[in-house]
Amino acid sequence: MKLFFITGNEHKSREAERVLKEYDVIIERKDLECEEIRAESCDEIALSCLRMLRGRVNKPFFVEDSGLFIDALNGFPGTLSSWVFKKIGNEGVLRLMRGERKRDAHFISSVAAWDGKKEKVFIGEAKGRISNELRGKGGFGYDPIFIPEGSEETFGENPANKLGCSHRTRAFEQLGKWLRR
Repeated sequence: MKLFFITGNEHKSREAERVLKEYDVIIERKDLECEEIRAESCDEIALSCLRMLRGRVNKPFFVEDSGLFIDALNGFPGTLSSWVFKKIGNEGVLRLMRGERKRDAHFISSVAAWDGKKEKVFIGEAKGRISNELRGKGGFGYDPIFIPEGSEETFGENPANKLGCSHRTRAFEQLGKWLRR
């Protein structure tokens, strides 16, 4: 099966390709603008974009929205993660966390898909914590400050670890299983 992935993010596209090839799904990245709504959950945003784009994309496709939710910051940056990263980066998030002992956090990825007949949303989660400093140069985004549950290394220090336990991997696996049905 061939499916469009509507995203401007090449990192996300490569992650989707890696996971979905296991389900015999070929993806083609297409960069289309979509006005994101402001919402508390990634699935609301992804589903909204999917519905806005359905009139512009005449083949099966999917979109993805994700966020980093930090417990000590009441879920911030959450659905504003991309914007916050552009404004203050990892260093800014670490400044916000300075002196904070409770460092639990989780990533959420919501994939909204249209198979030509119906829409479906898949949610993946990666639990972990925020490091005290930038660690590692691998990955992208918040990878150098996120330590997944069961590890002592950030995604930035061990990008291979991310491949097996990331929020996106988990959501893309669900998408692959649904498409294979």
